[in-house]
Amino acid sequence: MNKMIKNITARTSLVLSAMSLLALSSCRSDKTNVMYMPSMVFSPAIKAQELGSMRPPVAGTVPRGFQPYQFANDPDAAGRELKNPLRRTTDVLARGKVMFETYCMVCHGVAAEGDGSIVPKFPRPPTLHSDKVTQWTDGRIYHVISIGQNLMPSYASQIDQGDRWAIIHYVRALQRSKNPTAEDLKSAQLSQ
Repeated sequence: MNKMIKNITARTSLVLSAMSLLALSSCRSDKTNVMYMPSMVFSPAIKAQELGSMRPPVAGTVPRGFQPYQFANDPDAAGRELKNPLRRTTDVLARGKVMFETYCMVCHGVAAEGDGSIVPKFPRPPTLHSDKVTQWTDGRIYHVISIGQNLMPSYASQIDQGDRWAIIHYVRALQRSKNPTAEDLKSAQLSQ
C-alpha cells in the first residue's frame, strides 16, 4: 500500500512539475510562433464610417427584389402612368388604415386634415381633402409617398410598394367620407 501511495505521489509531483515548467515557459514576452488568422492580425484599421471602408458593389448589380422607380424626376408622368394595382377591399382598406396610422397620421392627423401631433413643432402639412389633392391621380399620390415633396421626406424605404397603394385607398376613403357623392348618400340611406 505504501508503494502505491509513493507511486501516486511520484506521478503527481512529476505531472505538477511538468505543468509548472510548461506554464513558466509560456510567460515569455516575445510573440508566439503560431499566428491564428494572420489576415486579421495585419489588417488595416478602418473606421466603418470612413469613405472607402465598404467594398463597392460590382457595377450593374441591384439588391434582390429591388425595382428602380422610373418616375423619380417626373411627377406628372407618374400621375399619368401609374395605376393602383390593388382592388379596394375590406382587407386592403384595413391595411391602408394601419399604415396610415403608423406613418402618415403623425403629420396629416387622424382624419387627414393636416393637424397631426407634429404641427406645433413643424409647419402644418396640407390637408389631404383639398381640391388639389383630391384631383390628383393615385399615381401622383404614390409618387409623393415614394419621393417626397416639400418638407415631406421619401417613405420608399419604410413603406412597401403594396402598402403605399393600400394607403392611397384609405386616403380616398377618408376623402369620400368628408365629401360623399349623391350615390354614397343614397346607399347609406338604403342601409339604414
